Amino acid sequence: MKKLLLIVLLTLPLNIHAAKAIHHGPIGVMADHFHKKGEWMVSLRFANMEMKKNILNGNSISTEDILKQPNPFSKIPMMMENSESILAMNEASSKMSGHPHSTSMKMPMNLSVIPKKMTMRMIMLGAMYAPSDKITLMGMAMFDDKEMILDTHQGMMRREYLGSFETSSSDLSKISLSALINLHDVESSRWHAIFGLEKSLGENSEKGLVLTPMNMKTFITLPYGMQSSDKALRLISGVTNVRLIGDFILGNQLLVKKVIDEKDWNFGDEFEYNIWFQRSFNDRASYSFRLNYKDQDSIDGSNKTIMAPVQTANPLNYGGEVLNFGIGMNAIFDIFGGRHKDRFAFEIIKPIDQNKNGLQMKNDISIHIGFQKSL
Repeated sequence: MKKLLLIVLLTLPLNIHAAKAIHHGPIGVMADHFHKKGEWMVSLRFANMEMKKNILNGNSISTEDILKQPNPFSKIPMMMENSESILAMNEASSKMSGHPHSTSMKMPMNLSVIPKKMTMRMIMLGAMYAPSDKITLMGMAMFDDKEMILDTHQGMMRREYLGSFETSSSDLSKISLSALINLHDVESSRWHAIFGLEKSLGENSEKGLVLTPMNMKTFITLPYGMQSSDKALRLISGVTNVRLIGDFILGNQLLVKKVIDEKDWNFGDEFEYNIWFQRSFNDRASYSFRLNYKDQDSIDGSNKTIMAPVQTANPLNYGGEVLNFGIGMNAIFDIFGGRHKDRFAFEIIKPIDQNKNGLQMKNDISIHIGFQKSL
């Protein structure tokens, strides 16, 4: 699949300088354009993504079947802090020692905690500056806010439903700095390379209160998907081609993120390909259709304190292939004045095929909203 997409991108004719609302690509595509010498641009993006239901190797799976899946941590005691049943003992011990008390619990043989819904909200603040016509610098900071609702079942016997609980985390997730290099720029086409670094900054050992299969509430280190970052440093590389075909615009972008500074654990390398089609309603508004393909490796390494009878605690249950379809719109307004107009955009993205690694939640519709202002 990767080789096919690469061939499609590289064989497209280098054949844009569109104007007005259609000047930029869909809001969900980063680094889709470059600037002329001396130009600045600031941007603010908001994304809301949801995950619901579960799939095993790309196929739907029921709650009953998830409860039959083996727990890879069944032979390892689960470390707990401040469980309700031992709270009084912990308080007394903490007063004497000056440190919080923890205990351990034997894990069930099968998975017993099932994710039901996950909501991810991202705020991205970006800026672009062109020191020359050949190079545009781009910086971005991302803030993540995550919430997950899970159901807990008994670890043994009848596996009865015990109740639901919610975990959450929020933090400055990552920052990046990239250079967009102008390779080809004529009236009907543009072509540029992307090189940069991305650093994960947020918390990677966040704790949360959970409901255990023993029907106790306790604090544990949250699974990988609920952590704000993995502390890794990544190399960003890619290429973007945008061309004018009659009244239409066709854009293509290939992007790779590769870990170059590993920690105890890190999310896998990413390969992403976008192809989008745009056309104007008029000078102030345009619409777009986009296909987005992403292939990500599973987690490399592990955090020894992340152990729970839930699928998200297993590093192998991350990554995989997802194909998305997006519909978007760009609109131009004159709100803040200046030489350039204000651009507002939104995009709705729907997964159309998901072949994820192992047992994971299923991606649902996501919404992207953004504002961009050239200076």
